[in-house]
Amino acid sequence: MLKTRVIPCLLLRGESLIKTIKFDKYGYIGDPINTVRIFNELEVDELVFLDITATRENRPPNLDILREIADECFMPLAYGGGVKSVEDVRNILSIGLEKVVINSHAITNPNFITEIADTFGSQSIIASIDIKKNFWGKYEVLGVSGTKKTKLNYVEWAQELERLGAGELLITSMDREGTWKGYDVDLVRKITDSVSLPVIANGGAGNLQHIEEVVKQGNASAVALGSMVVYQGQDLGVLVNFPDRQKLSNIFG
Repeated sequence: MLKTRVIPCLLLRGESLIKTIKFDKYGYIGDPINTVRIFNELEVDELVFLDITATRENRPPNLDILREIADECFMPLAYGGGVKSVEDVRNILSIGLEKVVINSHAITNPNFITEIADTFGSQSIIASIDIKKNFWGKYEVLGVSGTKKTKLNYVEWAQELERLGAGELLITSMDREGTWKGYDVDLVRKITDSVSLPVIANGGAGNLQHIEEVVKQGNASAVALGSMVVYQGQDLGVLVNFPDRQKLSNIFG
């Protein structure tokens, strides 16, 4: 297992895998079950699946596809999208997933994080924050898959999620997501400096140098990869893959 976790973050739209650019334009990647089988062979340490339309469409998690994924998956698995109740969380964990990712419902009902922590333990919660720069260059927190603005201060919200009982944070730069331009290291560092929770950096990874920067300069505890693990390269075709472990080990020392 790598010293710093490197986690494929896969996007679901219905029962298909897709990849977005800045939470918008998306391309079809393939079948999630076949993709999981490939990651099993690659011996990936952990996987995250996010259903990007569940909350927007006001529908619950698709337990049928999650059950298929969990039955096939050999590594720890997390899921986010449309999770709104303790019962949702119970159902997800009962079919073999280890963690739930909570974003929009925490914004509207912060105590939901505490409910989950009290019932299942903080280790089962990844609190997710989607962040975008506005016209004036100020970071803003958005909900509902990046479609709804909030008045939350991103640092204060990260601290509040920690206080409420989250086990770790998934920080996504909407401006960088799917661009291959690198993580927003400054954003990640401001959050890692303000909380004691593990922080997973997400959005923008295009090469190993980007991973090294956000870990060493941004103090990220883990990195999430999207485009890098589903495409051959920027503007190239679909190819499920994972970075060379020896090269990653060299980065993390």
